[in-house]
Amino acid sequence: MDKATVEDLSGSTLRGARVLVRVDFNVPIEGDGSVGDDTRIRATLPTLRLLIESGARLILVSHLGRPKGKPDPKLSLRPVADRLSELLGSPVEFVGETVGSEAKKAVDALAEGGVVLLENTRFQGGEKENDPELADALASFADLYVNDAFGAAHRAHASTAGVAEAVRRNGGSAVAGLLVARELEALGRVRENPERPFVAILGGAKISGKIDVIEALLPAADRMCIGGAMANTFFRAMGLETGRSLVEEDRVDMARSLLDQAGDKLVLPIDVVVADRVEAGAESAEVPRDEIPKDRMAVDIGPETIERFSEVLADARTVLWNGPMGVFEIEAFAGGTLEVARALVGATKRGAMTVIGGGDSAAAITGMGMAEKVTHLSTGGGASLEFMEGKELPGIAVLDDRDTMEAT
Repeated sequence: MDKATVEDLSGSTLRGARVLVRVDFNVPIEGDGSVGDDTRIRATLPTLRLLIESGARLILVSHLGRPKGKPDPKLSLRPVADRLSELLGSPVEFVGETVGSEAKKAVDALAEGGVVLLENTRFQGGEKENDPELADALASFADLYVNDAFGAAHRAHASTAGVAEAVRRNGGSAVAGLLVARELEALGRVRENPERPFVAILGGAKISGKIDVIEALLPAADRMCIGGAMANTFFRAMGLETGRSLVEEDRVDMARSLLDQAGDKLVLPIDVVVADRVEAGAESAEVPRDEIPKDRMAVDIGPETIERFSEVLADARTVLWNGPMGVFEIEAFAGGTLEVARALVGATKRGAMTVIGGGDSAAAITGMGMAEKVTHLSTGGGASLEFMEGKELPGIAVLDDRDTMEAT
C-alpha cells in the first residue's frame, strides 16, 4: 500500500493551502472536562508541526465517542482544542460546529500556520453514513486532505473516505499523514515480510472478534500464543471444565477446528488464575487448566503459562500482540498482561520487531509505562486487526498512490 504522504507534497504546494486533516482525537474526557490520556493527540503532532512549519492553514476534524448523530455537550472537542494548544505551544481555535457559516468564517480567517479544530464529526447525522453532502461540505474548506487517523481508517465515513474522494474530485490531493504512514509501514512489515521466528500473541474476551485475524496469521506465524478469556473457548473445545468462565458456546466447534489446523503452532495456557468474581479483593487461586473449579472463573493466565509464553518470545524476531492476557484493569488479575509486556520489552532489546495492535493491549502497555520500549504501538485497534486480516481499509484505499500522484 504505497500511498502518498504529506512528505510527498512540496513546500510551495503547502504554503498558504487549506489542509483538512482527519485526526483521531477520540480521547477520554474527565469529569472536570479535561483530557485524560492524550496519547492519540500527541501521536498527531509530527504531522501537524510539519504542516504548520510549511505555512499551511490547518482545519482539523475528528470524532469523539458515540453521540449518535446529534450534539452532546459531554462529547464536545473543546477540551481537546485546549490540550492541543498546550502541546503545540500555539493557539488552536475551536469552532462549535462541524460545517456551516461559523466554520467557514473561521477557515477563511486562518493565517498561514494557523490551526482550527471543528466540532465532533459525529454530531452530524451523515458522518457514519458517509453522506455525500456532508463530505462535500467538508471538502469545500480544503485544497488538500490528509488522513492521520489510522484508528478510523477502517470506516467509510464522510470525514474519512467521502471527503477524500470529494477533495480529489475538486482537483486536490488526498494523502496519508506521518502517523498513518508509520502504521502502514510497521503493520505491513509484519503482514507481508516478518523476520522469523514470527510470534503472534492474541488475547481479549472473544474468538469471534478475532477469528479472521487468527485464520490470516496461522499460516504465517511460527507460534501463536492464546491468552485472555478467548482461551476458555479452546479449553471447552478440548473437553475441559471451564467453570463460570466466559465461553463462546457458538464458537466451540470453530475453536476445535482451529486446534486441528494449528497443531503445535498454537500455544494455549497451561494454568490460569481463577476467582469467584471479577472484582478487586476477590478470592483467587492459581490452578492447572484442567482443574478449573465449577464455581470459579478464569481471570488471568498463570505463572507456568507466563514462563511458557516468555520462552516462546525469547528467540522471536517479529512479535504481534493484540489483546490482554486477563482482566488487566484489576491489579490482582494483571500479572499475565504485565509479564507478557515485559517479555516483549526484552525481545525488543534483543533486536526483535515488536508491534502492539492497539485496543486494550495498547492501553495496558501504556498504563504500565512500557509504550516507548516496543518497536511500534498502533493507535488503531479495529483498524490494525482488519489490516492484518488483509482487508481493504476504506480511509486508506481512497488516498492517492505515490506513483500516480501528479508532481506537486
